[in-house]
Amino acid sequence: MRAETTTPVSHRNTGRDCGRLLVVDDDPEVRGLLVRLLESEGYQVEEASTGAEATTALSGRSPDLVILDVMLTTEDGFDVLAAIRRTSNVPVILVTARGRESDRVLGLKLGADDYVVKPFSPAELAARVGTVLRRVGQRPTTTTVALDFGDLVIDIMAREVKLSDLLVETTAKEFDLLAFLASSPRQVFTREQLLAQVWGSSSAWQDAGTVTEHVRRIRRKIEKDPDHPRWVRTVRGVGYRFEP
Repeated sequence: MRAETTTPVSHRNTGRDCGRLLVVDDDPEVRGLLVRLLESEGYQVEEASTGAEATTALSGRSPDLVILDVMLTTEDGFDVLAAIRRTSNVPVILVTARGRESDRVLGLKLGADDYVVKPFSPAELAARVGTVLRRVGQRPTTTTVALDFGDLVIDIMAREVKLSDLLVETTAKEFDLLAFLASSPRQVFTREQLLAQVWGSSSAWQDAGTVTEHVRRIRRKIEKDPDHPRWVRTVRGVGYRFEP
């Protein structure tokens, strides 16, 4: 559809403090649907139909998360994402009908925090938004005492890992990495994202191989067959995910 180049960024407020979101999509019907969905979840929602409007919104009081359509009529959403990443670390979820692996990989490498392929259910998008916000600490949540996956239990408060009721010794950073991955099951993270989220660093300052080495150590401690891992999986060409 034709981009709405004259539509100003709008702001809506439900009165509940669940976070501030920016929806960037040039289709007014899709944008309206997303706004209604997210408002029903208690979020404050701003709208933008172009990359320029999104930039304007980000230059003010930055939102907690951006939902960005990849296939904008007059712009490439990947270019908009790259522009955002030059000045902001705000979490970004890409929404697109392009479900090819190469597109997902490109989005993640450009700095997207998640990638949702159309068609998707409202519940799925709401869950993805909540997961990303919890991961970056923007949305208040009830403290999780333990992540229980049957044989594998990760006690967040005690900072302990148990496998078949036996305590597994881990270093501080091994625990942090495992707990981070397990807190977002099946969510794929690049090594660069893990460096940023777990180490508070980047590949410009620290070798991304650090992540690979820590994953190798974790697998040796919790996997029956480290070469064919059950819990911490490699997503070829992208990064790692935790399989619940």
